[in-house]
Amino acid sequence: MISNSPIAPVVPAGRMARNPQPVLDLPGGLELRPWQLSDADVLVAAGQDPAIRLWNLLVVESPEDARGRIERMHERWQAEQSAIWAIARPGGGEAMGLIGWGDIDLKDGSAEIVYWILPAARGGGVVVEALKRVSRWALEDLGLHRLRLCHSVANPASCRVAAKAGYSLEGTMRSALLHADGWHDQHLHALIQGDL
Repeated sequence: MISNSPIAPVVPAGRMARNPQPVLDLPGGLELRPWQLSDADVLVAAGQDPAIRLWNLLVVESPEDARGRIERMHERWQAEQSAIWAIARPGGGEAMGLIGWGDIDLKDGSAEIVYWILPAARGGGVVVEALKRVSRWALEDLGLHRLRLCHSVANPASCRVAAKAGYSLEGTMRSALLHADGWHDQHLHALIQGDL
């Protein structure tokens, strides 16, 4: 028999907004912390990096634009729409990357990861460790059920990050995202409650 009762939200509204965004520890003496207005120059630098611009479609024109983006990160935490962290050294160290959840849907219990890392910090496994940590936060602390990681099939580095962090490849979404060089097929990876 099919019930006509409404399904309760997977995560109750207010669970994010009533708490400050946490600082999360990473191995290797790094941490994930909320972005600060003083990080604006890092966002500008990221917007100039060819790989970050290509795979993340990130365009940051000026420090003012960057500060506006950082303010929107804090607003979206309060609106329970996203949770974005800076990958940084503790004690106010300069940001070297970005990772977090966009497209958060508390009602249905899902979110999609976004991340990038500056060239000087690439290749050391930082993104994999950051992805594992924010995934644990999203599933265990926040209570989401399903996490998505999507990337262009032309970006094998993101495929390796997903696999190393325990995300299962679920398939290919054809012509799913428009990049500067045209439409790209995307791999869809996912992590769900119970996978950790």
